[in-house]
Amino acid sequence: MATVSYIKVIVPLRLEWEPLYSYEYDGISSFPLAEGTRVTVPVASRTYVAVVSCADAGEEARKVGLDRIRPILGIAQGLEPVTMQEIALWRRVASYYLCTVGEVYKAAYPVSKVTQEETRARVTALRKSRLEKEKARLESELEKLRMRLSAKETALSRARKDSVKVSLDEARGRLLAKIGSHEEELSRVLSALSRPDEGGEELNRLSPVLSELSEAQSKALNEVRELMSSGKPVLLHGVTGSGKTEIYLRLAAECLRSGRSVLYLVPEIALSRQLEERVRAAIGQSLLVFHSAESQLSRYETAEAMRGGSYLVLGTRSAIFLPHRNLGLIVIDEEHDTSYKQDSPAPRYNARETAVMLGMVHSSRIILGSATPSLESLYNCKVGRFGYVSLKQRYFGALPSDVEVIDTIAERRKRGMVGLFSRKLISLIGDCLERKRQVLLLRERRSFAPAVQCCECGEIVRCRRCNVPLSLHHRADGTAKLVCHYCGRVYEYAGTCSSCGGTLIPLGSGTQKVEEEASALFPGARIARLDGDTAKDRKYATEVIRGFSKGDIDILIGTQIVAKGFDFSGLELVAVIGADSILGQEDYRADEKSLQLLEQLRGRCGRRSQKGLFVIQTSQPSHPVYRTLEGEMNHEEMADGLLGERKLFGYPPYSRVVGIIVKDSNARRADLMAAELVSALRCSGMTSATSLVGPYSPSVDKVSGQNIRCARILLPKDRDLTANKAVILQTVNTFEKERKYLGHISLDVDPV
Repeated sequence: MATVSYIKVIVPLRLEWEPLYSYEYDGISSFPLAEGTRVTVPVASRTYVAVVSCADAGEEARKVGLDRIRPILGIAQGLEPVTMQEIALWRRVASYYLCTVGEVYKAAYPVSKVTQEETRARVTALRKSRLEKEKARLESELEKLRMRLSAKETALSRARKDSVKVSLDEARGRLLAKIGSHEEELSRVLSALSRPDEGGEELNRLSPVLSELSEAQSKALNEVRELMSSGKPVLLHGVTGSGKTEIYLRLAAECLRSGRSVLYLVPEIALSRQLEERVRAAIGQSLLVFHSAESQLSRYETAEAMRGGSYLVLGTRSAIFLPHRNLGLIVIDEEHDTSYKQDSPAPRYNARETAVMLGMVHSSRIILGSATPSLESLYNCKVGRFGYVSLKQRYFGALPSDVEVIDTIAERRKRGMVGLFSRKLISLIGDCLERKRQVLLLRERRSFAPAVQCCECGEIVRCRRCNVPLSLHHRADGTAKLVCHYCGRVYEYAGTCSSCGGTLIPLGSGTQKVEEEASALFPGARIARLDGDTAKDRKYATEVIRGFSKGDIDILIGTQIVAKGFDFSGLELVAVIGADSILGQEDYRADEKSLQLLEQLRGRCGRRSQKGLFVIQTSQPSHPVYRTLEGEMNHEEMADGLLGERKLFGYPPYSRVVGIIVKDSNARRADLMAAELVSALRCSGMTSATSLVGPYSPSVDKVSGQNIRCARILLPKDRDLTANKAVILQTVNTFEKERKYLGHISLDVDPV
């Protein structure tokens, strides 16, 4: 007799509750469902793959009414169950980032991934069915052949005539050959059936090849081990070129030897590509790579390979949500980097904070590393949440690179500028190239020019769907296009104004223009460009990074991508073109971010025994960030000063920020709804210490046809923090339902 049972499931939708469903089992051909099992369920008129979050929900079902509960459609065949650790992480992320568990599940198991799993499961089932049929056919034919062989052998033993014996012997030989062929084929089929279909195999190992540690590295490693033994995450504050990666790899090798797995997070795909070879040499074939540039099949195979033995996953932020098992160590490299933050869609998580949550779920050791730690991490060290280890000595004993700040206003007055380059910088680059050394040039903006303007009517050409200027890009064939860097829309560039017919002229400069001018100034140099446009081509980006590492490229021009953790032994000169665009951000973190970027860039040069030179071209030479780089202020003083400012004005890390974003195709409705929502939040019952700013229009107030209005809430880090966040979420949910305004409002906890 079948038994009816009731379960709760997580559906990949923005639902504030976990729906109830029923199913039947008889204990013979079907059995009770365990938590984590994936099932197909109906929601409205659609079908979804859901995860069982509670296997015994009978009491709740009775409260709702058993007749109102729909049955599941079935078990999702061939899909691996979700682990309890995964569900625990989803709940933590949903609670912290004010979203639903379903939205986190959707991020961890997007439709494309589930479809891939389902397809693979069907293919595997078909393959197994085909092999079973082939096995049955071969076994049947072998039985018949053996019976015929037995009959021939009996006839041969009784034959008297030589001619009959010869004929029977030939027939016997043919049968033996057929039997041998069938047995070989059956052996291959049995082998295929016994083999695991996908993944799950023990990963091959290679003997690790680890570099010898310096005395400073060994001391830092021992300090890290000691602090990790207390269960705290550890911040490794190591200057650029100090060998932090070698410490990570030592810890990873130890973890793998103990039979546990490692997650190694990096902020950018380009950095992952350079590290891949280095990590593989140190760790062996335990290495798995996971990021968005990998094919869907490759990412699926990575997830499957994690089911067999210990591993090291090298990946970007999305690797957080892989089905980790027996996770012993989490490495968060360049922990200060804002690329770890997911902007859209929900969950709008920061991989740094989420990795700490993941470590707590798995009881893993956690190490965060940076040459320029975030103020949040330094604050966590000051209050005792993190352990702190300093590594101030460079691995090869090289001194910090010299810093030269060039005042572009003064240079222009004395005609010392040639386009974007000062004559001083041209001379320094020329000297560097003569000595067969390499040069890295940073321009923060991709494109040829970030905007174009009509010289007759003064109109700046803007995107039709976004309130932003269009950027001018040159194509390889000599033509040009206008591109919106927000929605991606492309417009053909005719060079004339659509309003008055006047000539359009480029405003400002991007990496393409820097490349063009550098090619004209240094015609004999081998020049390459690495930015958001060229990095889309994985093969090209890999070739550029490898070529620059080998010395096949003399000058590399790029955006912030080139500042993140790369190690180029021949690089001697790094220069920033138009550094003012880095400082001029509307953000209370502007100075912190600028110092981090510039210090990271400075660390790219002179990484071996030879001292490097870091050149900054700016119109604000006396800015405190530059004074810090030049040594007039030390980093600790600036960090303390910035933390003091944050404390005075109640900004993070002394508070939590919750950003509220309203998007609507109708500008007036966006204004009205944003104002009413802020009014509702002011009356919501949050503590009086809470600060609420807005609504206001951001600097880019329209993207892809959606008008954007924002508000920002500062929540003190006190005992009311959790309650205040819950009030915000409840107020927004109630507002959406009452005003029938679903899908227009999003919450962003800890925006960057």
